[in-house]
Amino acid sequence: MNTKTIPFSRDFVEEIEKTTPTPFYIYSEEGIRNAAKTQIEAFSWNPGFRNYFAVKASPNPNILKILAAEGLGADCSSLPEMIMAERVGLTGESIMFTSNDTPDEEFIKAMKLGAIINLDDITHIYSVERACGRLPELVSCRFNPGKAKKGNVIIGNPTEAKYGFTREQMFEGYSILKRKGVRRFGIHTMVASNELDAGYFVETAVIMLELVAELSSSLGISFEFVNLGGGIGIPYKPEQNPVDIKVVSSGIRGACRKYLESNGIPMPKIYMECGRMITGPYGWLVSRVRHIKKTYKTYAGLDACMANLMRPAIYGAYHHISVLGKESDTPSVKYDVTGSLCENNDKFAIDRMLPELSPGDIVVIHDAGAHGHAMGFNYNGKLRSAEWLMRTDGSAAMIRRPETVEDLFATICWDAV
Repeated sequence: MNTKTIPFSRDFVEEIEKTTPTPFYIYSEEGIRNAAKTQIEAFSWNPGFRNYFAVKASPNPNILKILAAEGLGADCSSLPEMIMAERVGLTGESIMFTSNDTPDEEFIKAMKLGAIINLDDITHIYSVERACGRLPELVSCRFNPGKAKKGNVIIGNPTEAKYGFTREQMFEGYSILKRKGVRRFGIHTMVASNELDAGYFVETAVIMLELVAELSSSLGISFEFVNLGGGIGIPYKPEQNPVDIKVVSSGIRGACRKYLESNGIPMPKIYMECGRMITGPYGWLVSRVRHIKKTYKTYAGLDACMANLMRPAIYGAYHHISVLGKESDTPSVKYDVTGSLCENNDKFAIDRMLPELSPGDIVVIHDAGAHGHAMGFNYNGKLRSAEWLMRTDGSAAMIRRPETVEDLFATICWDAV
């Protein structure tokens, strides 16, 4: 059983409310740092191990600074993400640029930064060469294992995914790169999202390391790194348990010995691009109950809506809900917990048993630290909320101010007609 706890008090929330009203996000610096350290320690057997934090999970420069200080790089998929990484001091091979359907200007920026360019399509070899005038010194290609690997609900089956090279294209692609003078190589895959089975990641590593052995032997090339992607899930439900990262690491280490070391292939650096497991459990969406409505069902209407956290609406995802001050109360009333969007799927929970709620109660939605604020939007004119960091000394720091109506209107050409 995974106990859902909250590291801050009602007083902490009310102090923040003196500056910004609910809804807002709170992140735990201590939790985020500890998650990064735990992963690094688990892979200490691999001297070159590095996690490239998936910026899309929590694109705030303050969080990137914290993670950079812990030794993490940045996994970027767009120009703004690369610029954010650059502005916090991450450049060169501290950035992994993995994109798809990529515009020329993004390849050019990645090249200027010295980032590792991870190609999604065999034709991108020529796209980079044309856009940048040359290929980078170090190139990686993204492998889609097709039927060789089962996907999961969020990311889908590999054969249906738009990402990556086929197996045949991997051999062709690296052959082209070698012929064009590239001498440094990496390899990458990403086939799951929010997966809780540790064995799934070991299985992925086996597929990748077997492929590395075959490519090395067939083409006479060596790989500096193997990027096994991210996708390590978190226990959103109390009855779920976190992935044992030590089990994942041990399985990958065994696979390296079997498929590489036993064949005389040098040990590559192991890279990952985990985002959710680093920040997900250490972010909370804080909201207040606005109305209690009783019709065919009982609705608890919050001042937050799916514009603040859309995972429950688009995935049917579970997020645990606590009520500050009522943690020990018996969950005695069944609610649909909703927001105020003009969409009926604007719900954080359906038929959720909670303590009896009243307008003004502070509701805390757990495990929102990844793909929460980042996926926000402005439909119905909703404004993006503030983000706060609970520092290791217990103090609060605002790391993103709340959006204003003027922010929302800033890009409008009012006098166009």
